[in-house]
Amino acid sequence: MSRPRIAVLNAAHDDANTPRNFRRELDADLAEFDANASELPESVEGFDGVVVTGSRSSVYWDEQWIEPTAAWVREAVDAGLPCLGVCWGHQLLAHALGGEVAAMGEYEIGYREIQHDGDSVLFEGVDERFTAFTTHSDEVAEVPPGADVLAENDYSIHAFRKDRVFGVQFHPEYDPETARDVTLGKDLPDERIRRVLDGITEENYAKACEAKTVFENWLAFVEDVRASADVADTAEADAELDADSESADAAGAD
Repeated sequence: MSRPRIAVLNAAHDDANTPRNFRRELDADLAEFDANASELPESVEGFDGVVVTGSRSSVYWDEQWIEPTAAWVREAVDAGLPCLGVCWGHQLLAHALGGEVAAMGEYEIGYREIQHDGDSVLFEGVDERFTAFTTHSDEVAEVPPGADVLAENDYSIHAFRKDRVFGVQFHPEYDPETARDVTLGKDLPDERIRRVLDGITEENYAKACEAKTVFENWLAFVEDVRASADVADTAEADAELDADSESADAAGAD
């Protein structure tokens, strides 16, 4: 079977780290689209899954590219495509499916401990209490109707699932270079910036690498969905052949 083809909706405003990180972590054929420039796939057909990246925008801002991106994502979800949102992408998926995204009134940033519920394919092989880099001041305040919360910490919900849609608030794709660049770009007190930078160590990054497993798990889920679709298509084709054969036999009997 060929590698899965994934549509990556890049909402990161020309950040050079984002494409590098996702290209490294996603072992798939990636078709990348600049969502900020309203560049979206013409169709959901031809893709096996969708990834939505982080962004420095807020989902609820009145920017002309955001709602068309949400609409395209809803179309992909309706078509049955597995979706994965990271940080802003997690929030956009929640918003698109009827959840609530809101400002937190505070900022979570740095390597933080998160706990998952131990009962999701997304976190298979990940310790129930794990470390990941976080950076956000918005949160999914309420998951979409019918969705399950998969992970959280004392700041916010950090993962949810609804059917074939998964969102994670933390950044499993970050390397230390990205963590430093993002931290230095924040409008936060100098002392807090220094503390976060001091925490970007080889030891903390090594701990956070466990969270990268979510990419492998999500792609395995994509493959399972694709395999199930292939089986269904084969069964449908076999049924059509049987029907044609029965029709031919009936015509011959006449």
